[in-house]
Amino acid sequence: MSSNRLPLRSLLFVPGTRTDWLAKAQAAGADAAILDLEDAVPPAAKAEALRKVAEAVADSTGPMALLVRVNALDGWPAAEELRAIAHERLAGVVLPKVSGPDDVRLADRLLGWCERERGLPAGHIALVPLLETARGLRKAYEVGRAAGRVAYLGAVTAPGGDVERAVGYRWSPAGVETLGLRSRVLLDVRAAGTPNPVAGLWTRVSDLDGLRAFAEQNRALGYEGMMAIHPSHVRAINEVFSPGPEELDRCARLVAAVEAAQASGTGAVRFEGEMVDEAMATTARLLLERQR
Repeated sequence: MSSNRLPLRSLLFVPGTRTDWLAKAQAAGADAAILDLEDAVPPAAKAEALRKVAEAVADSTGPMALLVRVNALDGWPAAEELRAIAHERLAGVVLPKVSGPDDVRLADRLLGWCERERGLPAGHIALVPLLETARGLRKAYEVGRAAGRVAYLGAVTAPGGDVERAVGYRWSPAGVETLGLRSRVLLDVRAAGTPNPVAGLWTRVSDLDGLRAFAEQNRALGYEGMMAIHPSHVRAINEVFSPGPEELDRCARLVAAVEAAQASGTGAVRFEGEMVDEAMATTARLLLERQR
């Protein structure tokens, strides 16, 4: 089921108390909005936020995907959150504080019940586990394989947040201290077969150059998108995680060169100063197909 999930370049957090900001998220060009019922909502406002989020999901008609970050599944009230938001228009549930595959299996079962109750296809709602503990990060592979609905899994290494506290690193704009962590988690996620891994976050609202550099670093590692905390970040993220015309043109030329060589009985061919073969052509075809 997860293999059918659409790639998401930008996933913008929106407080559950401010569902009226969804229009701003869509205007910014976000591929998805994450309506937040957890950290962005004080305890006294959670019931009202849940009502607003459930209404916003049910009333959604635009192209932007909607996800909801729920509270940790540590009791019946949290399970009732899933029942309240389960809907055909809900693209996914973001699950916080995941410590291992058992957390994912529980969420998967609960979502399955919600889907049956709502008459939705099994696996309709994606599950995005947040690896915010050292144990969760260590078990990224197992988390990725725990349920077929898991998607958009990756390392989210914001400064001063849960991950920094759990691991103990000192955040810097260059990201050197989290480079190994983001790389290892990505490898685990890819090995688990989990599609469309995303990274994040960049919390310096006005530092768009730093944001772009961080996004480019994540793209170079192999991530396919990023979570964001401000609408002004969406454009840069979308640009970084979208192939440009020159890259697409080169991919088309590379595929044509390899296929021409194969037609003449040659497996590898020199192309624009490099030796290329079917492996490179397959990668180029995948990028062209994803862009289409």
